[in-house]
Amino acid sequence: MATERYNPRASEPKWQKAWDEKKLFETKNDDPRPKYYVLEMFPYPSGRIHIGHTRNYTMGDVVARYKRAKGFNVLHPMGWDAFGMPAENAAMQNKVHPKDWTYENIATMRAQLKVMGLSIDWTREFATCDVDYYHRQQMLFLDFVAKGLVTRKSSKVNWDPEDMTVLANEQVIDGRGWRSGALVEQRELTQWFFKITDYAQDLLDSLDGLTEWPEKVRTMQSNWIGRSEGLLIRWPIAEGTSPNGEGELEVYTTRPDTIFGASFMAIAADHPLAKKAAETNPELAAFADECRRMGTSVAALETAEKKGFDTGIRVVHPFDDNWTLPVYVANFVLMEYGTGAIFGCPSGDQRDLDFANKYGLPVIPVVMPKDGDAATFQITEEAYTDDGVMINSRFLDGMTPDQAFGEVAKLLEAKTIGNRPMGERKVQFRLRDWGISRQRYWGCPIPMIHCDDCGVVPVPKADLPVKLPDDIDFDKPGNPLDRHPTWRHVKCPQCGKDARRETDTMDTFVDSSWYFARFTAPWENEPTDPKAANEWLPVDQYIGGIEHAILHLLYSRFFTRAMRETGHVDLAEPFKGLFTQGMVVHETYKTADGRWLTPTEVRIEGSDADRRAIVIETGEVAEIGPLEKMSKSKKNTVSPEEITDGYGADTARWFMLSDSPPERDVEWTDDGAAGAHRFIQRVWRLVSTAAEQLAGVKPAPSQDGEAGTVSKAAHKALKAVGEDIEKLAFNRAIARIYELANAMTGPVGEIGEGKGDKALKAATREAAEILVQLIAPIMPHLAEECWATLGGEGLVSERPWPVFDPALVVDNEIVYPVQVNGKKRGDLTIARDADQGAVEKAALALDSVQKALEGKTPRKVIVVPQRIVNVVA
Repeated sequence: MATERYNPRASEPKWQKAWDEKKLFETKNDDPRPKYYVLEMFPYPSGRIHIGHTRNYTMGDVVARYKRAKGFNVLHPMGWDAFGMPAENAAMQNKVHPKDWTYENIATMRAQLKVMGLSIDWTREFATCDVDYYHRQQMLFLDFVAKGLVTRKSSKVNWDPEDMTVLANEQVIDGRGWRSGALVEQRELTQWFFKITDYAQDLLDSLDGLTEWPEKVRTMQSNWIGRSEGLLIRWPIAEGTSPNGEGELEVYTTRPDTIFGASFMAIAADHPLAKKAAETNPELAAFADECRRMGTSVAALETAEKKGFDTGIRVVHPFDDNWTLPVYVANFVLMEYGTGAIFGCPSGDQRDLDFANKYGLPVIPVVMPKDGDAATFQITEEAYTDDGVMINSRFLDGMTPDQAFGEVAKLLEAKTIGNRPMGERKVQFRLRDWGISRQRYWGCPIPMIHCDDCGVVPVPKADLPVKLPDDIDFDKPGNPLDRHPTWRHVKCPQCGKDARRETDTMDTFVDSSWYFARFTAPWENEPTDPKAANEWLPVDQYIGGIEHAILHLLYSRFFTRAMRETGHVDLAEPFKGLFTQGMVVHETYKTADGRWLTPTEVRIEGSDADRRAIVIETGEVAEIGPLEKMSKSKKNTVSPEEITDGYGADTARWFMLSDSPPERDVEWTDDGAAGAHRFIQRVWRLVSTAAEQLAGVKPAPSQDGEAGTVSKAAHKALKAVGEDIEKLAFNRAIARIYELANAMTGPVGEIGEGKGDKALKAATREAAEILVQLIAPIMPHLAEECWATLGGEGLVSERPWPVFDPALVVDNEIVYPVQVNGKKRGDLTIARDADQGAVEKAALALDSVQKALEGKTPRKVIVVPQRIVNVVA
């Protein structure tokens, strides 16, 4: 009979209901099976998920389903990274409470994710804005305070004067606030910090043990931590040039070997020398203000035009009392890094060279290639940054830079300025303490109280949680908590006098730095159940975007160490395996007047060079833009419903993983989705036809004939797909499944025509069952429907992963490349267990070898078993 088409709209809700009724994906901590924890970075509830989210969560789901089938007790939870500025912006723009906006979005996105058939334990779900969650976060904060891991100090921040809030470096665009557009100011504010620098060396050293992380991510982390070994040099200030009578300028450098190439000093606008000099120099004061309006990010500093202002201050060269160098205030030097001062060696640093050329400062080459000529070697437009030999450096000439480093350090350590050595070896880190203060409402309140008599004191744990008030308004810029009539007023827990709550809330990176630990026991009154956390952690497989490769992962690594200090966990590293998936990209479309269009608003006509986009509503031709990451701003997002409504969730899941390696970007196309759906229908026809023809047939593998060919194809696919999923090589696993479907098509057709012996039927029946189990992690709904059609027992989602037969995955034949006098002349296919004599005889019998020998008897035949045959004529 004709097989009906597979109908995902009927099938998918049915099987999701069956899984839920059996509580198949609810995880018990006391389950005796070995534990496996798979986690995707949880989403921000911005409104709706798009197909890019689908790819991320499908990857994790395939791993979770596979590991469950392999006999593991799998933890695969979901939550929401729910605090942050977007909710406050929505509150201001739409006159809606941030809480309402957030929870409505969560409800929408949860429903979308459930449509995808993800094997998630929804009983452990939480949002970081749940009072229950941030209550425990406040408990952690107080524990960190007790261990000395929290400090409060003055720090320079990016301040938006219109929104009246601190901005992260990434929120400063061309010197302006990302939302308000106001010129950003550099302000000194008293902020709360986590002392991540206490762990700088450990965070760096431990990267070597993260062997299941991408090398690229480990390098990014290492560079961010930025350990450097250098010399702190105290340069004497020339008499009469210091504005406040100071005698020295401290500079940290990693290249003291280039000291004879120094042509200027550069200090930050907030350096004490700069501030003092600016008091009597209005032009310098104005320049310093301009510097303060720049962003403080590395990207902002690197891309901005390099500018400087000569302060009139001069320093004396440590090795030459007659040599003075000018001191500039420069916009690329920050007070937060090193000592807030550098010495510029233009010949060895491109930034310094550009600066020197701009201001007419000398450029003295001090390192040249080993085979260079010191008399003619010059630096003009491009700095020399490679290794070599010292020149123009007096007593250092002829040394390597490493040797010169040691010599300068030794001499300056022996010289003194005041009562201190002029040079001092130091290890420094680029990493700075983590400032967590945010002047906004929608975040976790910092549980501290300000008392005029007692100072800053912690909220007693018994008084937690410090809840956000619901009755707030966003009619004015700034933090609503500062304006609340009652919330901030409280009694001091130590003396009982009137006091004030801390109105800063925590950086949202705090919320995402420990959520993985909370998932292990989200019902606990304490932040963790240490026993459960230690058993589940580290996360076996963590999946998320490369954009979180630095801060989120670094902060999570710090948090785990801090939680170890406070007794909440007993480990240092939170994530054992890390995978950073590629993005889903889509074309962009734009009208002639610059308005972005969604993919559903255009119709694509023509192909290749004649391809064009037509605006459905107006008929006008739209501009087709490049492939870009899906984003709301450019409207090139595709919602899962656009696929699931027509093709079903399994089509989206299959296509997302089939088109390219998971670490690379994948282009979403309607044709790709249609192709995936065609394969789903093909599998359905194949399995349902086999089920009809093979009813009552007991599955059994075979070694021989056509039945053996089917069994070998099935068992080779079984072995390879398991190995590919273990490596997260989903596209390769899918390619193997295609191959198995192709191998089964002929035998199923034969059996349908009444042909095929008993062995072929048994082998094909087994192959059909293996095929269904192979697709189950990727297309679980189709797999359940196929399994039921085959008459399989129970749900395929609770079946153990089948075991391949080693005898069926070994090829009985091997191919030897055959060389004559080192040149390949042909290939020899022969039985794998053929002895050396048989291999020699067969190789010499090849026509191509006979032709190469030209009738001569070979002097020697060398057989490297199962590798190669070499004939020496």
